[in-house]
Amino acid sequence: MNTGSMRRPNGAPFHHLPEAVTHARENAGLTQKALAEQAGFSIQLMCDIEAGRRNATPEKLRAMAVVLKCAVADLQPESGVTRLDDKPPTARKRRAR
Repeated sequence: MNTGSMRRPNGAPFHHLPEAVTHARENAGLTQKALAEQAGFSIQLMCDIEAGRRNATPEKLRAMAVVLKCAVADLQPESGVTRLDDKPPTARKRRAR
């Protein structure tokens, strides 16, 4: 069993809005291949994200937003999922006792 990837349960909302990803990519003048390479993942995953076949993880959304020079929220649906910040949460340092 592969525990390294989490699949979106059937009917669960996407973390991204496929049309918004396509729109932002086209506005940036990038191909799917260029966006995938610059964001650090496969062209197949990029195609699946835009087609709505696979969910973009929060980390992938942040990587795409950096390349596209847009806010992560621009790539997300208005409702149905937790809105992501542009920066990932950082671990809080523990104070020495």
